[in-house]
Amino acid sequence: MPMNDQDKLKQQVGKAAADYIRPHLRKDSIVGVGTGSTANYFIDALAEIKHTFDGTVASSTVSEERLKSHGIPVFELNNIKNMMFYVDGADETNDKFELIKGGGGALTREKIVSSVADQFICIVDESKIVDTLGAYPLPIEVIPMARSAVARQLVKLGGRPVYREGFITDNGNIILDVSDLHIKDAPGLERQINQITGVVTNGLFASKPADLLFVGTPNGVDIRR
Repeated sequence: MPMNDQDKLKQQVGKAAADYIRPHLRKDSIVGVGTGSTANYFIDALAEIKHTFDGTVASSTVSEERLKSHGIPVFELNNIKNMMFYVDGADETNDKFELIKGGGGALTREKIVSSVADQFICIVDESKIVDTLGAYPLPIEVIPMARSAVARQLVKLGGRPVYREGFITDNGNIILDVSDLHIKDAPGLERQINQITGVVTNGLFASKPADLLFVGTPNGVDIRR
């Protein structure tokens, strides 16, 4: 099936991230890898340079399977001491590199792996750039028994939570997708939602935003620092 224009931008930005990290990699280097359609293109590009580093840590079982299909070793995070890069996409990003992530449901593991890396490189196509976060529904991972209790608290915050039917996270939990949020203070809202009992974490990556943003455009990849 031929790629559409958006897929071409995703492929372009995935390759640009692989090209960027390559000169910094050593035989003992570990690369953190995210989840989603843009991250998949990064994985494919990473396969071309797999001889330059030791292996990866994946943020989901889906990414782990794709990495292994390319012959790229995948390690448990508990066995890793140092990670130079974490590369992942986003559902939205603003000019502060604050993100909404979790459309694929891997937000908790993505947040964990990104927190360990020295540098978080976010790769997106230009459609993901927004002035204010919140047009994309904010994913929140929730302990199943707390679904209704958490939803009531989210309504009090002005959100409209919707249960993601038929989806279970790699951690065995459920996702609430919250619409109608106009997020002006992303770090503040991230902390506030995480304080709700029953919430595992939410898809705001704002207290620790991305360090670099690679934006795929029709004119090439725009690297923002």
